[in-house]
Amino acid sequence: MFSLQDKQLADEIVSQIKKDNVHLRFMHVCGTHQDTLIKNGLDSVLRTCGITIGQGPGCPVCVTTPREIEEILLLARKGKTVATFGDMIRVPGDTSSLQQLKADGCDVRTVYSIDDAVRIAEKNPAKDIVFMAIGFETTAPTTASTVLRDPPLNFSVLSCHRVIPPALHALLEMGEMRIDGFIEPGHVSTIIGLKPFESLSSRYHVAQVVAGFEPLDLLMAVWMLVRQVKAGDARVENEYTRAVRPEGNVKAQQVMNKVFTCKDMKWRGFPVLPKSGLLLRNKYEAYNARKKYEDDLLEIKDKEFSDPVGCLCGEVLRGLISSKECPLFGGECTPDSPVGPCMVSVEGSCTIEYRYAKKK
Repeated sequence: MFSLQDKQLADEIVSQIKKDNVHLRFMHVCGTHQDTLIKNGLDSVLRTCGITIGQGPGCPVCVTTPREIEEILLLARKGKTVATFGDMIRVPGDTSSLQQLKADGCDVRTVYSIDDAVRIAEKNPAKDIVFMAIGFETTAPTTASTVLRDPPLNFSVLSCHRVIPPALHALLEMGEMRIDGFIEPGHVSTIIGLKPFESLSSRYHVAQVVAGFEPLDLLMAVWMLVRQVKAGDARVENEYTRAVRPEGNVKAQQVMNKVFTCKDMKWRGFPVLPKSGLLLRNKYEAYNARKKYEDDLLEIKDKEFSDPVGCLCGEVLRGLISSKECPLFGGECTPDSPVGPCMVSVEGSCTIEYRYAKKK
């Protein structure tokens, strides 16, 4: 877990937090942060300091809605070659999953990048290839840059990309729980920088720290948040200075803005969030699977879809409950037989809790 020097520093940070005698609830929005937190037992350590940290909507597979899953399932049934990441393949839909459709004979491909999907299109010009693009600002620039390279016209994108800040605004507006501070995602922040988070602090007077992914990063971020709260401060601090610049990656931002437009979008567990989804601009509609295959998707246009019965992924994603508080956790819902996406994705809170709880 720690080198001797790092352990000494970790012990000192924990000691300082304990001296402050606080009872605070923080939230992070990153699956990698959750993995670091649980894997290294930091959740238990911090609870002895009066600090509770919950995971919010930081898993892109998990926040993808049932409707989006049904869209890609329908396209696969309609004979399109569907390509997406491995976690998405296993997420249960209303009646099936991409994994099951593949077993039934549909052409479903697991890829490691959008470039893999483009190569499939190049090698199979007679086939229609649909790439299901998920992820936040971290992966959206890659999708955008691919579209700008003029891939073959038998290739298209079902964009399920989202941006993080609107979800944080929603959590505070909904007011379902107390959030004393946010640990902001390091990967996303390398792209967008610090500015998009500033309105949260100014509007809601909430402390924020952008953090890296090592155990010491998380402990430092917590200490920085505690200091802000104790001082009555509310601003965006950057613990992850070795990777995140205040302005972010300007070139990546420009590429995203050129290809995508921000639209209102629903998230799993949330209502429609204003300007939270990234959809292809009209200029690139030749690569927009929803436009290209609009007729194929008509049969589900007016249908309503909901989470599986008993699944509380929505409540987990809003930080209202821990994974273990879901009655399906570890029984009816396991990684081998998942009911909801939080038990599928490697960034999902339920998967992480199950994996490390089994080792304890």
